[in-house]
Amino acid sequence: MLLQTVRPNIVQSIRAYRVEDLMQAAENAGQHFLYADLSTAQSKQEVLDKIADSFLFPNHFGKNLDALYDCMTDLVHKAGAQPGFVVVLEQLPDNPRFDREAREQLLDVFRDAADFWAERRIAFRCFYSFAVARGIETGTWERGHEGHATTAEKPAAKTVSKNGANPNFGMNMPLMSSAFDTSMWLNAA
Repeated sequence: MLLQTVRPNIVQSIRAYRVEDLMQAAENAGQHFLYADLSTAQSKQEVLDKIADSFLFPNHFGKNLDALYDCMTDLVHKAGAQPGFVVVLEQLPDNPRFDREAREQLLDVFRDAADFWAERRIAFRCFYSFAVARGIETGTWERGHEGHATTAEKPAAKTVSKNGANPNFGMNMPLMSSAFDTSMWLNAA
């Protein structure tokens, strides 16, 4: 139901959506879920490294924006039919080493990937948030959505019940769905 309320080929701020809900919606729709926590990245290279690690890109990934586009489009397309994608880029850096221009260039790659998949009638939804410094001297951060910041606090872990519901879901967000493993792309290509 959640994905039915979001255009199928879009890159947008995560805003009112929760990562856990997006992951569940992707799973329910049988789509790939890709998640990258970029809270520790400070530069373009660190952002690309985190994305490559989180999305399980092949070792030969060039770690530049062209290579990112290729991994998000051609490499996957050559692997066969795809069910759709939900991508979350959480806490994109906002600092002099990764400024507004760098963020827009990165998001443009995901916009171009959304267009690529739209031409093939495959849903590709990308959600992002910004990490906004509250106080550089204290090293504290806030989670921001297009300039609107709210404090991001990690809740304490809870005991897992036997009914299968995990209250710790999101505490250690999975990197991505196994169906999107790049080793499968390389074997299929």
